[in-house]
Parts: sequence; structure tokens; C-alpha cells
Amino acid sequence: MAEKLNHEEFIKKAIVSLRKEGYKGIHTVYSGFNTAFKKYFDGEDPIKVTNQLASEGKIVVRPVKGGVMLYLPEEAPQMKNAGEDALKKMGL
Repeated sequence: MAEKLNHEEFIKKAIVSLRKEGYKGIHTVYSGFNTAFKKYFDGEDPIKVTNQLASEGKIVVRPVKGGVMLYLPEEAPQMKNAGEDALKKMGL
């Protein structure tokens, strides 16, 4: 049997393997990622692990309707700064 992947390897493999054509990330719920993670890691919490890896800069987590999207750091879309945009529109 092949050696078991660690959390980071599993998540990065999932992002690349589960994303739909034309998309750079995966939705943790709709892609089946959360269920697969729990099964592979014997019930461990994918939210805790993905948040930890995101805080280390190894993946990027973006909130979306119904869950979150996971991205590789080099492929994540840039977050718009709504506050900066509002100030610019206000001329401030």
C-alpha cells in the first residue's frame, strides 16, 4: 500500500484533482472534499486543518456561499478591498 499523504499533500492534490474545468479552486462542500478528507483522515476536522494551512500560507481559503473555496497560493484570485474602493469613489 502506498504511504499515506499528509494534510498539505492531500489538500493540494484535492485542489488540482477536484476542480472543474476553467476554475482554479474547489468548493469544500460541493466538490466532496470535506467528506473525502474525513474519510481519509479518520474523522479529522477539515476546517481546522485548512484554516491552519491557510494561516501558514500553504493554501488560500476564500469564503463563498455554502462553504469556502480552496486555492493554491499562486492561483488564488486577488481579494478586492471594498473599503479602498468606497473611499476612492467618495473622492477621499
